[in-house]
Amino acid sequence: MFVRNLQDFKNSGLVFEWCSGTSHRLLTESNGMGYGVCHTMVRAGTESLLEYRNHLEACYCISGEGDDVNEDVFQIRPGTIYVLNKHDRHYLRGGKNEDSILVSVFNPSLKGRERHNLESAEVSTC
Repeated sequence: MFVRNLQDFKNSGLVFEWCSGTSHRLLTESNGMGYGVCHTMVRAGTESLLEYRNHLEACYCISGEGDDVNEDVFQIRPGTIYVLNKHDRHYLRGGKNEDSILVSVFNPSLKGRERHNLESAEVSTC
């Protein structure tokens, strides 16, 4: 068993800025759990075109608001889980007035160094 706190990650090398927010890689492949967990913050007023081609992802909102858009618009509020079960390409939008905080679960787990590139108009894939 091991226990970690979000504050433990400040100097871990496992906190990534991704233009629209931050991702703390709480569990990665090296932890041997078979899945990964991230604490994801999405900044208010941002929009990112994302796609995970190598991982399935489920995101549970614990605070804030936002939207996830593929063919439909899904409102994300505390208590909402959205599941990208087909490597879905989607737009993730931060809330109008507040950041959203998500617990993101990945299968298989992230290695921990994957990064989104939002510099181009193309979809950012990992």
